[in-house]
Amino acid sequence: MELGLYTFVEHTPDRHGTLIPREQRIANLLEEAVLADQVGLDAFGIGEHHREDYLASAPTILLAAIAARTSRIKLSTAVTVLSSEEPVRVFQQFATLDLLSQGRAEIMAGRGSFIESFPLFGYDLNDYDTLFNEKLDLLLELVRNERVTWKGRHRAPLTDQVVYPRPLQEQLPVWIAVGGTPQSVIRAAMHGVPMALAIIGGSPERFVPYAELYRDTWQKAGHDPAKLQLSINSHGFIGDTTAQAAEIAWHPYMLQMGKIGRERGWPPPTKHQFDAERSPKGAVLIGDPQAVIDKILWEHELFGMTRFTLQMSVGSLPHKDLMRAIELYGTVVAPAVRKAVGSGVATAV
Repeated sequence: MELGLYTFVEHTPDRHGTLIPREQRIANLLEEAVLADQVGLDAFGIGEHHREDYLASAPTILLAAIAARTSRIKLSTAVTVLSSEEPVRVFQQFATLDLLSQGRAEIMAGRGSFIESFPLFGYDLNDYDTLFNEKLDLLLELVRNERVTWKGRHRAPLTDQVVYPRPLQEQLPVWIAVGGTPQSVIRAAMHGVPMALAIIGGSPERFVPYAELYRDTWQKAGHDPAKLQLSINSHGFIGDTTAQAAEIAWHPYMLQMGKIGRERGWPPPTKHQFDAERSPKGAVLIGDPQAVIDKILWEHELFGMTRFTLQMSVGSLPHKDLMRAIELYGTVVAPAVRKAVGSGVATAV
């Protein structure tokens, strides 16, 4: 099983109200990605957002900077908001990233968790579903075929068109990120592409039917079972002790999730809810290395995933604490998880 990290490159005040310069946050991001590569993590993702509290409106540029400083870690978005993107440009950018990184680029396509990109790029929210379906169809055509003839509603048609440059990999990996709707799960399985399932709240066990639906639909669609890939994406943080991890993570988590909650009419997060989420059966992985190892292995028993990725910067954490968490993730958590899964201690259901 692969272990990875993802981030939205948050740029928010810390618990003391301090907001570091934007250029410093980008410099910190590069250090975090380089360390993730050095300690042996498998994937690093950056999620596209168009808000003042995140610095990831152009994730491929950030991934390109990371590619120049790393040697082995896979580089992905988490996600590319495909509904408001141009699929041809997405393909060109990631093909270029693939060449720059010597074959380490991946695309994770999704609808995104916010809607700011729709008015920004002139799209109508009434076309929410058709935009994503159509653009995903075109992106997969571009990835899978060198010459493309395609026609849709939302852009000009292509007739026997080759899009350059071509990537180093024979076929760029394209994942579909889903938030827990059956239609999205079925779409990923029918297209025969890897699926990333976000579990950031509630009981992970309630998402098991989505993994089962994905596998069942994949098989019925006639795809090769050996090529099925499933990622679980969750919030978390790793400290030297569980008490320390909770202390470091709580205030940034509370501030950022509280801000998003106010925008959406949710009640503010409470410490009681936070503690419940980081309990052994909760969705958030916050604790010492052994606590995080145990929860990843428990989720592997539930889902049989092939990849697990952790978003540790939910709100602004001290850079030194985040670097220590990445170190623990790569040097303690990841080897233990890989050993347990490889030995059969953790098995898929």
